[in-house]
Order: sequence, then C-alpha cells, then structure tokens
Amino acid sequence: MTSSSHAPRLEAAFARLPLVAILRGLPPGDAEPIASALYEAGFRLIEVPLNSPEPFQSIAAIRRLLPQDALVGAGTVLRPEDVDRLAAIGAELVVMPHADAAVIRAAAQAGLLCVPGVATPTEAFAALAAGAAALKIFPAEMVGPPVVKALLAVLPRGTRLLPVGGIAPDGMAPFRAAGAAGFGLGSALYKPGMSAMEVAGRARDFTAAWAALSQG
Repeated sequence: MTSSSHAPRLEAAFARLPLVAILRGLPPGDAEPIASALYEAGFRLIEVPLNSPEPFQSIAAIRRLLPQDALVGAGTVLRPEDVDRLAAIGAELVVMPHADAAVIRAAAQAGLLCVPGVATPTEAFAALAAGAAALKIFPAEMVGPPVVKALLAVLPRGTRLLPVGGIAPDGMAPFRAAGAAGFGLGSALYKPGMSAMEVAGRARDFTAAWAALSQG
C-alpha cells in the first residue's frame, strides 16, 4: 500500500507491537524520558501531535534518541508544508485526524508513511489511492467494531485499520475481533505532566492487553 522506503520498517514495527503512542501535549523537556520509557515497554510507533508545545523540537529529539527500529513522527498534520518540515528532521510518520489527499500525497512523495483518519468507505478508498500506508479509524467512539468489520470486507486485502479515540486496555478486544490491526493510544497512555514511570506502567498495561488478545 505504500512505496515508501520505510515500508519494511513499518512491517517490522507492526510485527513487534502495532500500538501507536500519541503524545499530545508533550513538552520538549519530557520528550526523551517519555520516549525511552515507551521504547523499553516495547513501543516502536510514536507520534507527537502538532498542536503540542514545540512539537518539531520534541519529534527531532525523539528521532535522535531512539534506534532505527522505532518510527517517529507527528500527529494532527494538517498542511503539506508540515510534511516538508517533518522530512527535514528525519521523521517517518505523518498521522492525521482527517483524509486530506493533498497531505497524504505530500507524505508519499516525501517518502514518509502516512496514516490518515477515516470514518467512511469513501474516505478510506480515497486515502489509499492517495498513498496512505494504513488507516486511522477516528473517532473510534463513533466508528465502532461493526464498522471496522464492514470496511475490511470491502477494502483491499491487507489494509490495516487502527482505531483511535477513547481506547483503553480493556476496550480493545471487540475491535480486535472485528479485524483491527492495531490501535492509536492517547490519553489512556499519556497525559501532560505524567512521569516517565507512570507512562511506563500504562504502556505495560497496553502491551499486556495486546499480548493477551494476540494469543487468543
């Protein structure tokens, strides 16, 4: 679904743990300890939304810190110009709440992996045609497991759907049963002001919950 040179790394990251850490509100001073805690807990997909304080500074710091088996980037990417800035600092991920084809194409052209937000078949097919690497099902509170199952019945085989919005460790099972390939995790994983130790504990709860689902 993507011609990005990062595609093999995405496959490896999903095989390791298909959970995306969404660090909304992360201050740059906390970027390295929080990212380290997540990496040690098994996370390999990390995004800092662009409506966070000095997000590009945090993204650059995390990218420098973590090994290359981690994929790092931005969430809430709304403009093609933001893609250029992300490429310049070595980011690999472009995550969006919507499915603006111009942003998706910009990411694909820059060789970045784009995960746009969709809620309907029309949005999903258009996003894949523009070059999306996976699809963010957003908001998951509204687009429930039956919709995930219905989308997977018509989308190209291998399309990855990642529910995002209100996901907690004990709420993943119905989406997983419907075919979700992974999840994006927001405030149940990280909120501004949390210590690295607290984030690590929440991360372990999520990884344990995913492991239990994968064994089932």
